[in-house]
Amino acid sequence: MARHPDRSETTARTPTVYDVADRAGVSIATVSRVLRTPDAVREATRERVLSVVRDLGYVPSGNARALAGRRTGVIGLCFPGHDGLEGDRDPLRVEGGVRVVDDRRNGAPAGGSNLYFDEVLRGAEVEAWRRGFALMVAAGRGPSREVIVNDIAGRVDGLAVVARTVSNELLTHVARRIPVVVLADATQADGFDHVSVDNSAGMQALVTHVVGELGVRDVVYVAGPPDSPDDAERQLGLMSALAAHGLADVPRVAGEFRRDTAHAAVAELLRSRTPRALVCANDQSALGALDAVRERGLRVPDDVYVTGFDGLDVARFTEPPLTTVGQPMAELGRAAVQAVVDRLEAPGKPLTATRLGVELLLRESCPPV
Repeated sequence: MARHPDRSETTARTPTVYDVADRAGVSIATVSRVLRTPDAVREATRERVLSVVRDLGYVPSGNARALAGRRTGVIGLCFPGHDGLEGDRDPLRVEGGVRVVDDRRNGAPAGGSNLYFDEVLRGAEVEAWRRGFALMVAAGRGPSREVIVNDIAGRVDGLAVVARTVSNELLTHVARRIPVVVLADATQADGFDHVSVDNSAGMQALVTHVVGELGVRDVVYVAGPPDSPDDAERQLGLMSALAAHGLADVPRVAGEFRRDTAHAAVAELLRSRTPRALVCANDQSALGALDAVRERGLRVPDDVYVTGFDGLDVARFTEPPLTTVGQPMAELGRAAVQAVVDRLEAPGKPLTATRLGVELLLRESCPPV
């Protein structure tokens, strides 16, 4: 009969998975399942194994897993160009103390975190942990993108990348070594698995509400970046809804998916005229539009309807609450990680394209009829 090591023995050296399995009376595969996918193990067994893990102070060895499976146990999530540090910034304050700032301002804040990517990241973290992987996140701007992508690709088993933040040539190069999944893009014949949301249908439903149900003919679209596949799809939905109601097109201003940029663009627009509806490419742009409308002394929705796209939590607490298209941002992150892991487990399977549904959230900024 195997002898269980006592505490003096196990504290004198680093405990192993074999020590945990021996003391808990289970196989090393069961120990692995408890630590990676605990819901797949019966509660009594799970609690017994976790009790031994705590008692021995056992910590899984990433290096050992990598040697055993020739894997790192890490999935990469790459957001080049989306580091959340937009605009000019003061130098980092490291001397401590308190600085008093008069922060009473009506204008839109410059920069700030990108709440969309925060949600995608949260979902990716949850799914990576559930599938037994750690998540490595990378972001960067300009010429550093290639360096960053190559660097993270050498440290992970697979990579999820936001569409068009990295060239297809670079992704093709990376995909020779590890699986690559592209987020937020329509299916393309580019050799990658894709995960996206139904941007076109969501915007079509929103504009149908504005133009078809509310009868608005004077609409301005606050557009996203010209290279954004998400905005390209949303504009397809916009045009489809307009055509269905006898409108050829509407004017556009550049919001760039940013609150400060949209604020400036809408403020400039309102100096010359007031459209009946501002349809914004995302919620960040809609927040900037609301800022500009308020500064002009106009009322939403009495004078101007304002809509967004994303379904950020903050949109429920604007004044008034924002009508928007809610997309499952956290689920997008989860689906991307699932696609990477599925590709790792079945490298030869056909390419996949996962498209998640959206919902039209009618609130006070552009209410139901």
